Amino acid sequence: MSESYKIKQHGVDEPTNPSANPALSEVLEARLSRRGVLKGTGAAGLAGLFGGSLATLAEAAQLPFAKRPAALGFTPIPFSAEDRVIVPQGYVANVLYAWGDPVGIKGAMPAFKPDASNSAAEQELQAGMHHDGMAFFPLPLGSTGSKHGLMAINHEYTDDGLLHTDGMKTWNADKVKKAQAAVGVSVIEVEDTGKGGWKVVRPSRYARRIHANTPIAIQGPARGHALMQTEADPKGVEVLGTFQNCASGPTPWGTYLTCEENFDGVFVNDSGKLTDLEKRYGISNKDAGYKWAWEDFRFDAQINPNEPNRFGWVVEIDPFDPKSKPVKRTALGRFKHEGATVAIAPSGHAVVYMGDDQRFEYIYKFVSKNKFDPKNRKANMSLLDEGTLYVARFDADGSGQWLPLVAGQNGLSADKGFASPGDVVIKARMAADVMGATKMDRPEWIAVHSHKPGEVYCTLTNNSDRGKDGKPGPDAANPRADNKFGHIIRWNENGGDATATTFKWDIFALAGRPDAAKEQHKSAIKGDAFGSPDGLKFDSNGVLWVQTDVSTSTVNMKEYAGMGNNQMLAVVPETGEFRRFLTGPNGCEITGIAFTPDMKTMFVNIQHPGEPDSERSDPDKPTAISSWPEGPNAGRPRAATVVIRKQDGGVIGS
Repeated sequence: MSESYKIKQHGVDEPTNPSANPALSEVLEARLSRRGVLKGTGAAGLAGLFGGSLATLAEAAQLPFAKRPAALGFTPIPFSAEDRVIVPQGYVANVLYAWGDPVGIKGAMPAFKPDASNSAAEQELQAGMHHDGMAFFPLPLGSTGSKHGLMAINHEYTDDGLLHTDGMKTWNADKVKKAQAAVGVSVIEVEDTGKGGWKVVRPSRYARRIHANTPIAIQGPARGHALMQTEADPKGVEVLGTFQNCASGPTPWGTYLTCEENFDGVFVNDSGKLTDLEKRYGISNKDAGYKWAWEDFRFDAQINPNEPNRFGWVVEIDPFDPKSKPVKRTALGRFKHEGATVAIAPSGHAVVYMGDDQRFEYIYKFVSKNKFDPKNRKANMSLLDEGTLYVARFDADGSGQWLPLVAGQNGLSADKGFASPGDVVIKARMAADVMGATKMDRPEWIAVHSHKPGEVYCTLTNNSDRGKDGKPGPDAANPRADNKFGHIIRWNENGGDATATTFKWDIFALAGRPDAAKEQHKSAIKGDAFGSPDGLKFDSNGVLWVQTDVSTSTVNMKEYAGMGNNQMLAVVPETGEFRRFLTGPNGCEITGIAFTPDMKTMFVNIQHPGEPDSERSDPDKPTAISSWPEGPNAGRPRAATVVIRKQDGGVIGS
């Protein structure tokens, strides 16, 4: 690869949390040594060390109507370094919707050009790059059908080495416009043809692309706030665009929550005078190599200092109304949102669980002020605009607390910069610092057990900075220094109630490999080995699906040597055995999980196939690492949504 393409993104690699929050190391030291933690035998051993057993936690979460635990019926597949998608015997995987495919807008369906010569205007009508979180919505609205529906699909970021014919050798406003068109969200209509395959319906009245220049409303506490006002939007009520859309979550009222993650990477402030707010959110004197600010001054924070404050939110989209305006729901807080998982509490309140995906950041949840009304969709459309935002503290004895982030309470005073609810949500990270939340190892996707209300799981992908000089050391919830393989944490809300302010927690799984040279890299799981868990979702049968995101600078190398490409596994929590279900092509991340209601179709996203360790491809050698999905005659690799089915038409995983 030519030197000019060695542009490494910043974001998760650069911690921005300078708070002196206790890492619980001192408390932990009194109870157990680091050596003792790592000698625990699997998740059960760790749970015992932390003051509770898995059996006790499971019993506390059981409700009378809980279904019988599922059982996995497929034979696990081995590691693979092949440039293709591999699934178990008896299953088939087919590409449904790849980068550059037309979204399906009538009279505007440009075909993908393998040499990347599509224009910015054409890209606005096509699938974006780097598919990530997604959801399936049966048609018509309110039905539970499994043959016809809508899909909302995130497009997280761009590889400009692949997006343009000559990559970044030259740079201009048209390239910026095309890159801005290649991020955001697709809404497509899909249908089971009845012949064993799915297709995108084109044209479709639902087809839609939302990108970095789409008008989006601002609602909630930050609407109209001084920090949200710009010259282009002096009232602070509407922003152009959403981007860096990572994980997501459907709502029970039929909308889609898409989450803005590493938004800081497209902004730059080279004035030499970064504010505390900019530093806390990762704004730097240089961008991450996207070069948007070079041609679009909206992304120059020196010229437009409030524009970064308008990103880092959860955006709600109504996939059933292509004319509706997306809305940034600011009550859910501003940070690097990895996902937004919605649960309805026994009281009827909506609860949204969210991770902030950066080293030493926090886990949050939002509890709505008003209640979900299954008979009033219109009322539910504003349900996420009022409520209380909480941040988690995991105590060393296996208990935990949700700490409310409320202006004027518990140290969130005006003299500390929290004079209003708007201040709190815009500066959510700083408010969480004040509250003493637990610094976690990159909180990513969160999943709620489909049969046990109040039992919640979160992937903590990795954190090689844990325990380094000047950085927080291991604690009960993040028990390993140099945590290169990550873990999955689990908690049970008090009384099985998602609105509860206390919980019990344990470590569900320590990822790793049994033959690791270092103790802190060994796994504490049953079944197939994995590392860097990321995507996470329960299916309706109670099976937990886990996807991995080992970086391209590490995959199948170094500590991960021999572990092949990124993968997806399944586990029934009650048994704890992980089985490898899918492996992806070279250079990709496995992400995005959705199912049809009958559980006979699974959708999975293959993100950035062919990505080099610099995260920018060489346009002169676009297929140097991968030619998926087209194969040897491909012009360049393409991220895509894959449909997986059992050949006998049965339930996925059975």
